[in-house]
Amino acid sequence: MHTGTTPVGRARTADVAVIGGGLAGLTAATVLARTGRRVLLFEKSRTLGGRAVTHAHGDFRFNIGPHALYKAGPAMEILRDLGIPFTGGTPAVSGAYALDGGTTHTLPGGFVSLLTTGLLRLSAKFELARLLGAVQKIDTDAIQHASVRQWLDSVLEQPDVRRLVQALLRLSTYANDPDRQSAGAAVAQLQAAARSGVMYLDGGWQVLVDGLHAAARAAGVEVESAVRVTAVEHDTMVRGVGLADGTRVAASSVVIAAAPSDAAALLPGSSAVRTWSAAAIPVRAACLDVALSRLPNPRATFALGIDVPLYFSVHSAVATLAAPGGATIHAAKYLPTEGSSDPKADERQLEAVYDLLQPGWRAAVVERRFLPSMVVYNALVTADGGGLAGRPGPAIPDVDGAYVAGDWVGPEGGLADTSLASARRAAQMILHRSARHAAAAA
Repeated sequence: MHTGTTPVGRARTADVAVIGGGLAGLTAATVLARTGRRVLLFEKSRTLGGRAVTHAHGDFRFNIGPHALYKAGPAMEILRDLGIPFTGGTPAVSGAYALDGGTTHTLPGGFVSLLTTGLLRLSAKFELARLLGAVQKIDTDAIQHASVRQWLDSVLEQPDVRRLVQALLRLSTYANDPDRQSAGAAVAQLQAAARSGVMYLDGGWQVLVDGLHAAARAAGVEVESAVRVTAVEHDTMVRGVGLADGTRVAASSVVIAAAPSDAAALLPGSSAVRTWSAAAIPVRAACLDVALSRLPNPRATFALGIDVPLYFSVHSAVATLAAPGGATIHAAKYLPTEGSSDPKADERQLEAVYDLLQPGWRAAVVERRFLPSMVVYNALVTADGGGLAGRPGPAIPDVDGAYVAGDWVGPEGGLADTSLASARRAAQMILHRSARHAAAAA
């Protein structure tokens, strides 16, 4: 890959410049290049993938915090369409634990577990059964402007059921802000999880990064790592991009596959992007990831906090992520989007979860990694913002030919689903724009 050694001031050309080498950037670049466009992709880091990279320690594989691919989401469809190879396993809904009041209970995941759990009283069990039985029929479009808190209060009478459903919505969206989060967006994500489940990937999410990179290169994308784009050049239309070494790349279209703040820095003249960046509320989590030489309690592979916003999952129980006989485990605390959190206290709280579910784990540690404030995705989907339909882009309205893509863009899905769907949509918009221009010139 190119490493930023182009002579200063040299002019270059491309049909499309893609800024950012994560999942969204690689997807947009690949889709465009397969139509014959000349695409240059610039990544400021030396490695591609962004938050989808996977750390290797011997035979153990760590994602950057817990990652799951929704089997009913658009990302799965897009990856299959692009021919990206991957395998994995789906965690079982049975045998999971609910953490409440410092003790473990059976997490209701089906009829039998709902009957046997000590988490809920009988009347609460009936109410939960009614909701879960009808969850796929909920019209999520009708509740996009309602907050999670407002929706829960309107449909559930039992406080214990509201707590449990709020925990399930937290699990499916990673977000811990029920007063601002869009109920429609959150319930849609829960529906996707309930419909087909999620997949933990063999080898970690690096397999997606490597697969997309290979597909991009095969399609003719020129991938340049360790190259920083400093500005998108434009008047009313995109004219190109400027690089940190002084090189100018002429291009009629650009896809910014980066965080809202990065997009605003690249396009300071766009009031639309400045507004989007100012409104973005990052969703964060504290993560304690460990590799163990052995799993002390093989039966405890998943737990969800009810009274506290915690998550615990042995990803290697269903995916190839650990050495033989070992385990790779992710635990997370969903952080509030307002206020501060004490990283040391968060780490101790996550250690206590390991102590409860995997007693003796400390003696089996091969490696551990604590991420005190990982950005899970760049913008909470808010009720005040109009829910999914209110998310930005991909087209930037005040700069013709400029587009954004990523986990904060477009009306489809959440998390990686949003990243890949917005990337595909941005590429489609560029192709439609090119076709309009060609027709006008004919």
